[in-house]
Amino acid sequence: MGQAIGDVTVPDLSVDIAGIKLVNPVMTASGTFGYGEEFAPYVDLNGLGAVVVKGISLQPKPGNPTPRIVETAAGMLNSIGLQNIGVERFVEEKLPFLSGFGTRVIVNFFGDSIDEYRELAAVLDGADGISALEMNISCPNKEEGWLEFGTRPELTYRVVNEIKKRLRLPLIVKLSPNVTDITTIARAAEDGGADALSLINTLSGMAVDIETRRARLANVIGGLSGPAIKPVALKMVWQVFNAVKLPVIGIGGIMTYEDALEFMMVGASAVQVGTANFIDPEVSIKIVEGMKEYLVNKCILRIRDLVGVLESEYD
Repeated sequence: MGQAIGDVTVPDLSVDIAGIKLVNPVMTASGTFGYGEEFAPYVDLNGLGAVVVKGISLQPKPGNPTPRIVETAAGMLNSIGLQNIGVERFVEEKLPFLSGFGTRVIVNFFGDSIDEYRELAAVLDGADGISALEMNISCPNKEEGWLEFGTRPELTYRVVNEIKKRLRLPLIVKLSPNVTDITTIARAAEDGGADALSLINTLSGMAVDIETRRARLANVIGGLSGPAIKPVALKMVWQVFNAVKLPVIGIGGIMTYEDALEFMMVGASAVQVGTANFIDPEVSIKIVEGMKEYLVNKCILRIRDLVGVLESEYD
């Protein structure tokens, strides 16, 4: 219930994701907010529901060669290559800074084998200051001919099940949209023991320079994000919300509080803001404020009452 201050009722923006209480449903998306400290001079991290750090691997990764970011119509292509400092340096150098804030810290992690996922998760699970782990399964599995874990239900189930049964922390599984039917992958993750699902990761795409006749990315193919993917993301969040019983975190082209509310109405319990951070470092806080104003204007006391309210029929 909202809290009354004078004659004004302040709406309750808190949400619960897999037993984790967030002060509001707005998180940052992995890969778009660094390790949090990069944005600290521009935005009050305490005002966010959670900070999701860039993907962490067992060993440091240098990433792909440049150019690796290209602006597209209503979006952005990236082929960063999951560059990061590795789990050891992250725990020693980055996590203490984030632990100084009241916001929740969620660590995105990835590997190219189940053994790597397992070893990495064990290190993170034992570190102080982490509220949950977000597992990126859009990674090639070297033991299965480099097929992505998240493109086949049996691989999804296996990696989620292997990691979840060894974890103390809640496990969020991040789903790839580059599949035939995302609901089969979502159900496999649920059956494997996931505590929540986040979606969508980037869509696979490319861009071409007609003057040089070359791909605009050195790696040729990259991940498309930004407003261009929002309709696809909304559809997939709605499909998954209706297919599983887990809380869903919506991602994909969220630029405004209106975008975020759309995701919640189709079934997301929380959202992650990604590409918009590159345009306006303060955008996540602005989305929180916009949500609050919307609830006040509509006389809605709790943000969570909007989750899944989409009407399926017209009068």
